[in-house]
Amino acid sequence: MIKPGDTVRFLNAVGGGKVTRIDSKSGLVYVEDADGFEIPTMEKDCVVIGEVNEKTNFIKKDFSSKPASPDTASTNKSVSTANSAVSASIGAGQAVKSELVVEIPGGDELKAVLAFFPLDIKQLQTTAYDCYLVNDSNYFLYYNIVNGENNQLKSVANGIIEPNTQEELCSVTKEQLNEWEYLRVQLIPFKQNKSYQPQDVVDVSIRMNTVKFYKLHSFTDNDYFDEPAMIVDLMRELQHDKPAQISPVEIKEAMFAKEQPQSKVVLKKKAGFQKPGIIEVDLHIHELIDTTAGLLNSDMLQLQMEKFHAVLDEHKNNKGQKIVFIHGKGEGVLRKEIEKQLKTRYKSYYFQDASFREYGFGATMVTIK
Repeated sequence: MIKPGDTVRFLNAVGGGKVTRIDSKSGLVYVEDADGFEIPTMEKDCVVIGEVNEKTNFIKKDFSSKPASPDTASTNKSVSTANSAVSASIGAGQAVKSELVVEIPGGDELKAVLAFFPLDIKQLQTTAYDCYLVNDSNYFLYYNIVNGENNQLKSVANGIIEPNTQEELCSVTKEQLNEWEYLRVQLIPFKQNKSYQPQDVVDVSIRMNTVKFYKLHSFTDNDYFDEPAMIVDLMRELQHDKPAQISPVEIKEAMFAKEQPQSKVVLKKKAGFQKPGIIEVDLHIHELIDTTAGLLNSDMLQLQMEKFHAVLDEHKNNKGQKIVFIHGKGEGVLRKEIEKQLKTRYKSYYFQDASFREYGFGATMVTIK
């Protein structure tokens, strides 16, 4: 029996709050949310969950609804009572009440995604991004999200997320984007107080193309939110991260197969992309982002140099690799900055003007040493 003062969550909608009064004739309870608004709800559509753990940040997910906009984010964080209480119970080693967990047909196939939302989609060059974890399965997930590389790794979010829910992990500023180029996502799936088929632990390394954050078409309609988002399918990334599996039968067939004369294959060359042994990288700003509206010259130069560093970092172990950076002639600012970096940060590499016949004065060729 629900009584005034109880903390409840809504069973069929996002949110909850504290019961202020009850109308026994109509069966309505009036629930006050974090902003002080009274929400009339049928008593049968509420469940008592106890005190709210204010330190948790779980948001009950309705895949048909969109995430919080910047001016309502604090409200959604405050009224996410049900998942907060469930998470607090698990953290304390207590059993989760089975009636709070609703399983969905087909949800026993593990599926989880990361979703990124620009706070201001009209200002992609300067805006910050909200990062959500979506658990589209019937499993609880212990999660740990790590970014950085080498010895500069750090956990940016960790905890437990309920089945078929979403959680806002953090916000990422423009200045922090480079730290998100390398991600490691770890998930441990389990079910509480019931038998289930154990799932493999997920440990996947992801390389994010941070330039996509500046392109409008990277944020698309999806199955999880009403608003366009950049979706990273963790299960798909896991498959890409795994080495190809070759069966013993295929190995045996390859070993005993008769050598067949090979016909000459003519490869169609991709225009302006790559020559044998040479990688071409076009640093013209229109090749990196959709629009330069609102960008200062210094912002555009920073984007171009980020691409330059990313390419050299990707191929740093490929000794002898030749890379042509197409920067154009222009006022020579980008060219001078590239030469400066090659003489200081990459002084072991060899560089020269690329072929004048093909690029004029607008390209520099770097050889990895």
